[in-house]
Amino acid sequence: MNSLITAEASILASQKTKKITARKEFIKVEKNIKLHVTDLGEGNPIVLIHGWPLSNAMFEYQYHSLIENGYRVICITLRGFGKSDKPYSNYNYDVFAQDIHIIIKKLNLQNVTLGGFSMGGAIAIHYVAKYNNPVIQKLALFGAAAPQWTAQNDPSINFTKESVNELIALSKVNRPKLIENFGKLFAANNNALPLGITNWLYGINMEASAYATTQSLIALRDSDLSNELSQISLPTAIFHGELDAICKFSLAEQIHRGIANSYIVKFRNSGHGLFLEEK
Repeated sequence: MNSLITAEASILASQKTKKITARKEFIKVEKNIKLHVTDLGEGNPIVLIHGWPLSNAMFEYQYHSLIENGYRVICITLRGFGKSDKPYSNYNYDVFAQDIHIIIKKLNLQNVTLGGFSMGGAIAIHYVAKYNNPVIQKLALFGAAAPQWTAQNDPSINFTKESVNELIALSKVNRPKLIENFGKLFAANNNALPLGITNWLYGINMEASAYATTQSLIALRDSDLSNELSQISLPTAIFHGELDAICKFSLAEQIHRGIANSYIVKFRNSGHGLFLEEK
């Protein structure tokens, strides 16, 4: 009996996990501005930047896989979105990139893979080109809204500047309708995502600041990163849905041509919601 008790105690001891020290959930980037950060797991860090007008909650199902595969995953919710502070301030790629830079420095991260979805992908490109931060070792882009989301008279681009102006006007008078309309374009087809997932995404979108939602649309409309692509030498993976109606697949091909050390991973059955359609 004593031997049995000893063996059982040994098994229980081996099953104990090491104590996890709580990490900051909010990080100050400027006076009166704190950003919400999801920081989970151990290992080389993967820093993720969400799309418009989502938050770090969008990567819920990626967190599990990354942690289980030995990575530390850190997702920054941009100012104006999710649980981050929502100041009356500038909302553009320079400001977002600066916030990301501050958080990477404050967390003393090394050997980072930086990933961004949709607008977050454009911001990730801008960050790498602007800061040339040596701690960033790899770049991953998911349905990136780059190098230029809007263009005049270009049938390969889904949204013209005039159509985005209509979105901006709708944002100011009926933001729920704006989110509903975008939701209809999000997946490859109407049956690609369960209703529960669609409603969950809608809730995340509506958590954003109305002002940030509108100002970020202006940034999406006016930003052109074409000249920044050639400044990036990092190994770059471009994940893109072939059926994407929000950021057409032609954008992935433009990014691939612009970043020399890049390759495309085609999500053949996905629209813009590739992170949910083909997890």
